Amino acid sequence: MSASQTAQSPLSAAPEARSGLAAWQQAELPMPPMPTGLGWLGVVGPGVIVLGVSIGSGEFLLGPAAFVRNGLSLLWVVGVAVLLQTIFNTELMRYTLATGEPVFTGFMRTRPSSTLWAWVYAVLYFLQVGWPAWAGTAAGAIFFLFMRRLPLPADATVIYVIGVGTFLVCVAILSIGSRIEKTLELLNWILVAAILSAFLVLALLFVPAGTWAAGVLGLTGFDLPNGQFDLLPAGTDMFLLGALVAYSGAGGVTNVVLSNWARDRGYGMGERAGYIPAAIGGQKVALAHTGFIFTGDDEGMRRWRGWWKVISADQWGVFFAGAILGMILPAMIYVTFLPRGMNISGLGISAALAQAIAGTSGALMGGAIAFLGAWVLFKTQLDQLDGMVRAITDILWTGSSRLRSWRGGDVRAVYYGVLAAVVIWGVIALRLAQPFLLLQIGANMAGVVFVIASLHLLYINTRLLPEHIRPPMWRRAALVFMAIFYGFFVTLSVSSFF
Repeated sequence: MSASQTAQSPLSAAPEARSGLAAWQQAELPMPPMPTGLGWLGVVGPGVIVLGVSIGSGEFLLGPAAFVRNGLSLLWVVGVAVLLQTIFNTELMRYTLATGEPVFTGFMRTRPSSTLWAWVYAVLYFLQVGWPAWAGTAAGAIFFLFMRRLPLPADATVIYVIGVGTFLVCVAILSIGSRIEKTLELLNWILVAAILSAFLVLALLFVPAGTWAAGVLGLTGFDLPNGQFDLLPAGTDMFLLGALVAYSGAGGVTNVVLSNWARDRGYGMGERAGYIPAAIGGQKVALAHTGFIFTGDDEGMRRWRGWWKVISADQWGVFFAGAILGMILPAMIYVTFLPRGMNISGLGISAALAQAIAGTSGALMGGAIAFLGAWVLFKTQLDQLDGMVRAITDILWTGSSRLRSWRGGDVRAVYYGVLAAVVIWGVIALRLAQPFLLLQIGANMAGVVFVIASLHLLYINTRLLPEHIRPPMWRRAALVFMAIFYGFFVTLSVSSFF
């Protein structure tokens, strides 16, 4: 891809234009919504998409695998990770509110060049999410629904075919509607509410009081059965732990693409930038390849504070609260039905709980849990697929004037071209290894992404954004701590192989 070059002008000396992209245009920040009561449900949205992704990654697969094997004292990493990710998410949205650009574009605005950073983040995105592991793990639950048993190694081909079919259904959904982000938001509101409600009912029905206490204390690192703090239990699989830490919450590029969804939702300056429409039912939309900026006068700052309330509700009220509940509830359910030390990381991981519950509460309940697992993972694959294609489309759209002129400037041509390439690779990738291993590889890459992106985000929000909307010092310190925190677990994960 080739970066568009700006003409020689006073604007080309602006900090945001030094890597070769066009400088921001001056514009008025749009008026924020001012909801009351239940009206808040109508203005939050990107947070529920990212929450939906998190429930199907760390909460339903990696967390249970780690907690069943090592105990609930590992929940402390979940609390720290979700807290840091929520701060990180609000800082991502700070940039998008102010400029209308996805943060990937902001990263491309830093030296040495926009082209270099475009390739860096496109490769990182591919290495983390380019494996359709969620479709593959959903296949295990679908298999259990029909066969009433866990898949065995001999069933690998059947699991592969089911996984490919699940993957292709995701592609079909992303092709219809008017605005892809709105389709995902609606689906996630329904599914996240249903999933969390189901987990809560199961926990109230089956989890004993002692396990509830162990779950709450586990957020502090205390192992109630052994009566001591145990932050890193003996025998912990560090590769699995590194994956869990990264996917507690959303994970890596999945967090970063939140800013793309916020742009398409029309948050802040995103209202002026446009969005990516669907192929079927959508209309051609002019998608800006460069952003905007507003002055720090009284009216501009009043509107800014209004938008900040919206993203705070979206992230703290939806993402943070939902991610904590989404991790602790299934964790307690799994350790209630499966013995400590059990390894559930095979082809049937998504149906292990269903089999255990079927053995004590009947086939009907087991089938319901398998259906829930299949839906959780299907929805996560859908969100991850759109996020990857959306991010790479925005990177290409920003970096290449040739692509922006292709097919009359219709961004759908780029989006669905990237989607086709990702689908072809996904069908191949599902044959390379067991889905759970693919998931762990991607999750550990998410830890690497956090180390890089947290510091990169700190740079663009303190060097490119004007002073009146830069983050306060405590938020800057939090981003530095985030890089150290994830760097520690990436190091542990890598060192486990030596």
